[in-house]
Amino acid sequence: MTNVFQQLEQRFHQLGKDLTPEVVETATQSLQEWLERNIDCLAARKPGAEFNGTMMQWFHWYLPSDGTHWNQLADRAQELAQAGITAIWMPPACKAMEGENDVGYGIYDLYDLGEFNQSKSTRTKYGTKDEYVAAVKAIQRAGMQAYADVVFNHKMGADCTEEFEVVPYDRSDRNCPIDGERTIRGWTEFSFPGRGDKYSSMKWHWWHFDALDYDDGNPGYRAVYQVKGKSFDTKVDLRQGNYDYLMGCDLDMNHPEVRGELKYWGEWLMNTVGLDGFRLDAIKHINGDFFSDWLDHLEHYAEKDLFCVGEYWTEDFGSLSWYIGNAGGRLNLFDVPLHYNFHRASLSGGNYDMRSILDNTLMKHLPMFAVTLVDNHDTQPLQALESIVESWFKPLAYAVILLRAEGYPCIFYADYYGAHYRDKGRDGNEHEIWLDSHRWLIDRFLFARQYFAYGAQYDYFDHWDIIGWTRLGSEQHPGAMAVIMSDGPDGSKWMEVGKPNTTFYDITEHIKEPVRTNQDGWGEFRCNGGSVSVWVERDPLLSCLTGLPIEIRVGE
Repeated sequence: MTNVFQQLEQRFHQLGKDLTPEVVETATQSLQEWLERNIDCLAARKPGAEFNGTMMQWFHWYLPSDGTHWNQLADRAQELAQAGITAIWMPPACKAMEGENDVGYGIYDLYDLGEFNQSKSTRTKYGTKDEYVAAVKAIQRAGMQAYADVVFNHKMGADCTEEFEVVPYDRSDRNCPIDGERTIRGWTEFSFPGRGDKYSSMKWHWWHFDALDYDDGNPGYRAVYQVKGKSFDTKVDLRQGNYDYLMGCDLDMNHPEVRGELKYWGEWLMNTVGLDGFRLDAIKHINGDFFSDWLDHLEHYAEKDLFCVGEYWTEDFGSLSWYIGNAGGRLNLFDVPLHYNFHRASLSGGNYDMRSILDNTLMKHLPMFAVTLVDNHDTQPLQALESIVESWFKPLAYAVILLRAEGYPCIFYADYYGAHYRDKGRDGNEHEIWLDSHRWLIDRFLFARQYFAYGAQYDYFDHWDIIGWTRLGSEQHPGAMAVIMSDGPDGSKWMEVGKPNTTFYDITEHIKEPVRTNQDGWGEFRCNGGSVSVWVERDPLLSCLTGLPIEIRVGE
């Protein structure tokens, strides 16, 4: 008898093998109907104890290429756990085409974790294999989970060229061939001379890929070359007509040797490193059925549930709904629409309708599958998806993802520690970038998330600029909390916290004077303009926070 997740997957497979606009249109309704029908069953699968998990992306694009990252992560693991982080998303650990100078997404050899002298170095940008394994163990000893960044879409930096037949397609419309069959010389042979046959004897050749974009015999000709006899994957993003091809040598996920090797690598990684989950790169370019099959295999092998979040970078809510349903509700997705809402609000100069900040988001409509974020390595300045949330708005955005009931929040390394780097922009000029550290406030939000962000949630999204919500606490965590923010002027809002005649303090220290609730448990909570305030009731726990202009006495 199939379980509810298999039923969902079967339902979406019946919608058709191609991701057409018509299929996308029906996805949201089908997924919502499934959620409503199985809400009791899904709730029963949640852990009994209350747990406000928080992930951290522990890297950004422009980290120094000095090989110290894994060691730094191991050294800070306990500190991060004490701050309230419960899981670490690590950068890609596998050897990429530029070796120690590669962020990791130009993947070369999945089995080289910084162990073999190939692709211009032995170590990766982040360190050696032994240091990577040690960092994972340090994360887990500190009580956190460790998530690996998995790059399966493509391979780059091949060892030799091979000749084979292709059909060239228009780069902007992969449904449109621009010429007849031809023979090209492509960089498609991956023999891994530094590693040899250690861990795996498979060598990669042109028949393991379905497309590439470079002919070494005619480098000036611009096209996406589909390998003769192959076809682009279905169930991928529909941009460019078909967005199966992204870069490098695109893996043919229908080839049995490819599927078998990726499953075997997953087993090897679990045995070698020991992980708790994965962040899946560029999944909108990969057949939507693949990762469900891959995850099934690994969970059966590991005999445990593995957390998975996919990067499907689109604001289209229908496409996100489709992917979740097609995977049987077993994969989470980054809440890309929420990021763009934050981005646009931060650019509006106080002219954004804050009542709509959650519109069209996974957080609002599919919170069970939402990994919420403010920024990441791709959206930071000078990167491919640059869409930075301006510094003044980031505290508001982090309050939204960390202090509401919905979603699994992800903190970005550069927002926590700050960043400084130089690189060329799209204008061809070099730019110097400074990103502010918001650690002090994020740590305060994490404190509130650990101890006060529980129980019923009442929303007050009733003003163009000033919005708020309250959390009334639970039996295990009885403390109440009120959050209020404004992208415009100073303001206040009467909100219910369920605690009559109780004193509340703003742990952000933006507002120094306390608030006293009335006999019905309502209080007039305030915030400054372009700011957020987080009000929690007087509690001995507040003695953990230095700098509060109050005296906390246990039992008072």
